[in-house]
Amino acid sequence: MHSRNRWIMVALAALVAIALVIVYASRGGRIASPTAATDNTGASTEAKTTTPPAPPKTPGTEIAQSAPSAGPPMEPLPAEPLSAMPEPPPTTPAPLPEPGPSPSATSGGALYDLSQLPKPVQRMLEQIVIAAQSGDIEQMRPVLESNELKPMVAATAVSDPIAFWKKGSADGEGRDVLAALLNVVSSGFVRVKEGREEMYVWPYFAETNLATLSPAQVVDLYRILPASQAVPMQRSGKYSYYRVGIASDGVWHYFLQ
Repeated sequence: MHSRNRWIMVALAALVAIALVIVYASRGGRIASPTAATDNTGASTEAKTTTPPAPPKTPGTEIAQSAPSAGPPMEPLPAEPLSAMPEPPPTTPAPLPEPGPSPSATSGGALYDLSQLPKPVQRMLEQIVIAAQSGDIEQMRPVLESNELKPMVAATAVSDPIAFWKKGSADGEGRDVLAALLNVVSSGFVRVKEGREEMYVWPYFAETNLATLSPAQVVDLYRILPASQAVPMQRSGKYSYYRVGIASDGVWHYFLQ
């Protein structure tokens, strides 16, 4: 009887051991297989298996453990001080071109802008033009009397320029002289000499070599006198028609051929 019970107990222990092995295999081997121990009486005891406890988790370690390693962390670049940054090159404004010398007889240039004339010259020129446009040569007398001295109208001294102009005119009234005066002061002019002797001369042909005129300048010459007179002057290179000279202080010095 006792022998039979012993075999039954052995068979049960074997079944329990097999069941534990199956459970261990289904869990991936994470549970240690128990060992059956028998005491002197033949009773089987199940060996206890222990698994080391997991270390306590601290906040934030879950993300650190699950995130893949991306290499060593990058150090922030040091901030460069503003003083070390390169400064842009200074921008210097382009210098304005210096004005060149006023055209004069020496350079062969001609001026047309009356605003470049000194104020006294502008005032005298305005009086001459107004009197000449009137068609009455007597209107020129107040202009002559306002001058410091009578302008030269001939190579020799003339006491009465008005009478002289009338006598040499085609109509005896001096209107062609007034027309010639207007044509001359309507052309370009030049500044000659400097300082106290500075003079403004009309037309610029009076201080120009006519043999070197450009086509445009020849047209200007034909506006003052007919081609029958202009062509011989071009051949000689010398201008020999009416000319006007006014000093920088506004004194009218001459109107003569």
